[in-house]
Parts: sequence; structure tokens; C-alpha cells
Amino acid sequence: MNKTASLEWLTIAYHDLKSAQILYDANHYTDSIGSDLQQSIEKILKSMFAYNNEKIPKTHDLYEIYDLLDELIFDDSDIDKLHIATEYLKEDRYPNPNYCLPPRQEIKAVIEFTQELLKKVCTILNIDKSQLS
Repeated sequence: MNKTASLEWLTIAYHDLKSAQILYDANHYTDSIGSDLQQSIEKILKSMFAYNNEKIPKTHDLYEIYDLLDELIFDDSDIDKLHIATEYLKEDRYPNPNYCLPPRQEIKAVIEFTQELLKKVCTILNIDKSQLS
């Protein structure tokens, strides 16, 4: 058990989530918000590997990371959000004809999912969320 390492991952994840929330409230560009959300979810999931002193997966695919964890069980709706959020992090961020901003309603749903995921993982790892600021 490595609570210190998982706390570090969760603190940075919380910062990404708070940034996304601030940008959303300011009606900022949803592609920027989505990038923060993808990073937050990735770090929340990876905190569980850190807690267990396991090798951190070298992927940004949120479903792949989730699929390696036994402690979390998501329904189909949550798995859909993992796939959606994975798409927010683009390796190639250059404009192209297929590039578009994620809809605000979709971003809002992913923010809510990320908030719940953070609470759930903090509970599983016995970490007080107030330690994450």
C-alpha cells in the first residue's frame, strides 16, 4: 500500500478537474476543458496502481486503464464516458476537417462522471478528499 503516491496522483487529478470546472463555468472552449478532463480521469485511475505499488500503464486510453483494475465496476454509460473522454486527448492537435469542439452538454456529463469517479476512488483508497487541494 502506497497512500503517499496515490495522494500525489489524486492531487494533480483534482487540479485538472478543478481547472475543467472553472473553464466550463467561464464558458471556455470545450476542447480545452475536455483535455483537462481526460487528464483528470487518467490520473484518478492511475492513482489506484500507485496505491498498490503496481506498474503504471503507459497508455492514455481510459478504457484500457480501467480494464486493468479490479476495484472499479462501471456500467455501460460510464464506459461510454471513458471512450468519449479518451477522444478529448489528441496526440495530433492540428486542425483538420474532422475536428470539432465537444458539445457543452457532453462536457458537463463527463465533468459529473469525473467528480463521482474521484469520490469513489478516494473512498476505495481511504483518502479524505479535503487532502487534495
